[in-house]
Amino acid sequence: MTVTSLKPHLDHAHVRSLLKDMIRIRRFEDKCAELYTQQKIRGFLHLYDGEEAIAAGIIPLLEKQDRVVATYREHGHALARGIPMGPILAEMYGKAEGCAGGRGGSMHLFSKDHNFYGGNAIVGGGLPMAVGLGLADRMAKTDAITVCFFGEGAVAEGEFHESMNLAALWNLPVLFVCENNGYAMGSAIGITESQTEICTKARSYNIEAQHVDGMDIVATEAAGRKALKSIAETGKPYFLECQTYRFRAHSMFDAQLYRSKEEVAEWRKRGPIVRFQAWLKEARLLHADEVDEITKEVDAEIADAVSFAEAANDEPVDSLTRYVMAPDRPKPPARIEPGKLITTTYREAVKAGIVDAMTRDDRVFLMGEDVGRYGGCYAVSKGLLDQFGPDRIRDTPLSESGFTGAGIGAAMAGMRPIVELMTVNFSLLALDQILNTAATMRHMSNNQFGVPVVIRMATGAGKQLAAQHSHSLEGWYAHIPGLRVLAPATLEDARGMLWTALQEPDPVLIFENVMLYNKEGSLAENTGPVDIDHAALRHVGDDLTLITYGGSVDKTIEAARALLYDGISADVIDLRSLRPLDMDTILASVRKTHRALIVDEGWRSGSLAAEIGMRLAEEAFFDLDAPLARVCSEEVPIPYAQHLERAAIPQTDKIVAAAKNVMRAKP
Repeated sequence: MTVTSLKPHLDHAHVRSLLKDMIRIRRFEDKCAELYTQQKIRGFLHLYDGEEAIAAGIIPLLEKQDRVVATYREHGHALARGIPMGPILAEMYGKAEGCAGGRGGSMHLFSKDHNFYGGNAIVGGGLPMAVGLGLADRMAKTDAITVCFFGEGAVAEGEFHESMNLAALWNLPVLFVCENNGYAMGSAIGITESQTEICTKARSYNIEAQHVDGMDIVATEAAGRKALKSIAETGKPYFLECQTYRFRAHSMFDAQLYRSKEEVAEWRKRGPIVRFQAWLKEARLLHADEVDEITKEVDAEIADAVSFAEAANDEPVDSLTRYVMAPDRPKPPARIEPGKLITTTYREAVKAGIVDAMTRDDRVFLMGEDVGRYGGCYAVSKGLLDQFGPDRIRDTPLSESGFTGAGIGAAMAGMRPIVELMTVNFSLLALDQILNTAATMRHMSNNQFGVPVVIRMATGAGKQLAAQHSHSLEGWYAHIPGLRVLAPATLEDARGMLWTALQEPDPVLIFENVMLYNKEGSLAENTGPVDIDHAALRHVGDDLTLITYGGSVDKTIEAARALLYDGISADVIDLRSLRPLDMDTILASVRKTHRALIVDEGWRSGSLAAEIGMRLAEEAFFDLDAPLARVCSEEVPIPYAQHLERAAIPQTDKIVAAAKNVMRAKP
């Protein structure tokens, strides 16, 4: 409904609806607890008993276009949003007819049709996504509002503070609803928080905040109306702290040894359904027989939902890997005949790719630390703020998890963000959002939601930046299903990969080696988007296959040229894509040369080189005339001293020596 009044209109129809919504949630949760004891629902089960007034008081106020982000205790939110009970329960059974195809379960309910962006099993993990959804609506100038529900335990997480700051900084239309039930699992809030008034935390970010009795549905609805009206009028975020209490355990595994039965019983006396029914009876707004009628209606719906879930089907095992990535991808870009050559640098090629993408599509924007006024840590975006303005060249705080999650949310809402993480080291601060949200969303939601975000970051060693700024972690990210991982090594790829990546329906990570930014060379003036699916043969030979990527490509080509003086000719394969790997190109070369050496700037243990080597052992063992070999970084944090740094990472002489050893091996 459109909020036109700050006061709930408590006529008979409305109070009946409010009561039914709460009873519906409560009795559904009671049935879920019963089904859990029968082992029909498995895993974690977090019930919403005692907190019904919050979902029932706020969610029905929303318009269809508004978005809901929930937490892992989200059954009540899903029901209040209108997702049918049958598919919700079938999801908790893990069935194909579930609202997420049985892939999400109790903690991960989704419905694109209802703009329900799911529960999130990571405490506070949904907050940055909500910020991103709000950012998309702000940039697209829609009237939509995003409501984000979370427990008080989330306020201790960095993502809470990063999200509050971003929402306030950018004036985003987000309603944050903290369901303060007093316990962040088993620890009382007084034990874990130095400031127990959560509203105070929100106000410290200049967000208007209100504390409300979350056990009083009328007060909660009134607060929700006020909040939504404020957001609609000001465009700014709003914060509601709803004081509530969960009557059941944190999850069904929880023995509740941290609180007494007397405490729970005392809270039950002032539970939202008990209080509202008593008030309705006293005000003569609802008769006792009507409550019985509501209960019968709800019980009949629950019985139908149980029947639906019981009759639902298991997803066939052969569909296990469906929707890890989008089933439909864009066609590779057409190859353009190169035109006039210009002299440029890798840095300028990356910048040209950004300019091209932002010129082509108004939905594309760049966000990250110091990308605007400073021009980027590596000067890639220098001058773009003047060209595109602060809305599309968006400087962020130093809050990697927050702004990466915001980029994820904005992508889910239809924007095409380019998120720049200053270095790969800092990406570890955003790993939760990349791994637990971006990479899992499509599969968990059964293809209802994708995350078409591009995340760029500098990687590699060589600039004497010491251990904490010199990692090569792209191989780690290539381990994660749900991501595409690219490593442009040439000027053409630096210029052309970005636009192709932005057309992908899934998250793409682009790793730019720091030693390449100053690389100068020739580039066709008309260079456009490039294919990101296939590896490239950068040097041709017959005796040995050298496999590498990124910052090691030029060194490996130098090694191949040096080997020619010893009568050894080598193929040099530039992987370009680290996930998925183009094994067809690799295998074709190895079956020609019968020998392979992999050059990888990552550490040897658990490296991408190990993965490629194992695949070759599995698929081309009988084609090999010599043992597989690799050159990787030494097992040491990258040191500062220049000579030690050079010794720690692959260099041309090491590649040449390793290649000669492979050639000396007897078949």
